[in-house]
Amino acid sequence: MESFFKTLKVERIYQVRYDTRAQARLDIVDWIEGFYNRVRMHTAIGFMAPVTKESSLLAA
Repeated sequence: MESFFKTLKVERIYQVRYDTRAQARLDIVDWIEGFYNRVRMHTAIGFMAPVTKESSLLAA
């Protein structure tokens, strides 16, 4: 979890200025669902995106 939160802070939170907590919440959820889980490569699963890994497991 520490690695995830570091990545979230460095790659998203420190890059954007939020006016409200609601705006921050929506943007962070969008980043997690739109980028972190679908596009970003993860070393723990063989440098694949989680969605790709999940698809390959379901197809097997």
